[in-house]
This record gives sequence, structure tokens and C-alpha cells, in this order.
Amino acid sequence: MKEDKNFYIIDKNVLPEIFIKVMEVKNLLESGRERTVQDAVNTVGISRSAFYKYRDAIFPLYEHSRGKNVTFSVNIDNTAGKLSAVLNSMASAGANILTINQTIPINGIANVTITIETQNLKMELGDFVNKVANIDGVRSLKIIARE
Repeated sequence: MKEDKNFYIIDKNVLPEIFIKVMEVKNLLESGRERTVQDAVNTVGISRSAFYKYRDAIFPLYEHSRGKNVTFSVNIDNTAGKLSAVLNSMASAGANILTINQTIPINGIANVTITIETQNLKMELGDFVNKVANIDGVRSLKIIARE
């Protein structure tokens, strides 16, 4: 019987401390700053059993999204060059743009749905989202789907 898994994007500020510490252990091991699980859990201050219990339940967004398709809903000012700036920013970050669908602008705002492939992103997905969201003329940006 196949296990049904649900995934959520949660702000780390509301997570129980154990999940944050498990991520710290994973980061220490991945970066090479600690060589063994025992050393890493001692540094962070959790038990090995707690690490092993939760290690497969939490991961950074970019780790799960690497090499996947991500669909964004972006509200952009209906001004010449704004969509081009968004697409150029995405492409320069290494995103392979798969689809672009734009609605007719209403009240000077166009909604654009963009699907990208993340395999060649030059940055973490969170940094990528912040980069695009901070482009002049972008009113909002939301991840609406991941494959």
C-alpha cells in the first residue's frame, strides 16, 4: 500500500525548535563543518535519536524543488518592459521557463502564470523567489504548484 504524503510550506519561525535543530545538524554535515552525526548533534544540542526520528521529515525548500517544475502566479504592473524584466531575471538565475500565460490586465495589473524548471537554478529557490518578487513592478508572487 502506497503511503499518501502531504507537503506544506511553513515559515520556520513557527516550527518547533527540534525541527530547526535537525536542519542545523543536516547543514553542519552537508557543509563539512562536522564530520559525524554525533559531533553535529552535540554541537546543536539534540540527541541522535531525535535527529534520526526527524531527518527525513524536514528539508529546505530548494532541496525538494531542485530539478522540479515550479509554477508561480505573478501580479505585474501593466507597463511596457515589466514582464520582460521578470522573465530576464528568471532566465539569468538559471531558470528554464517552460510556460507563460498572461491574463488581460485589469486596473493596470496583469496576472501571469509562469512555470519554470529549477534544475539549473544558480541559487536556492527561496532566494530566487525573493529576487523576482523585488523586481520593480511586481506586485505579488506566489508559488502555486510544484511537481
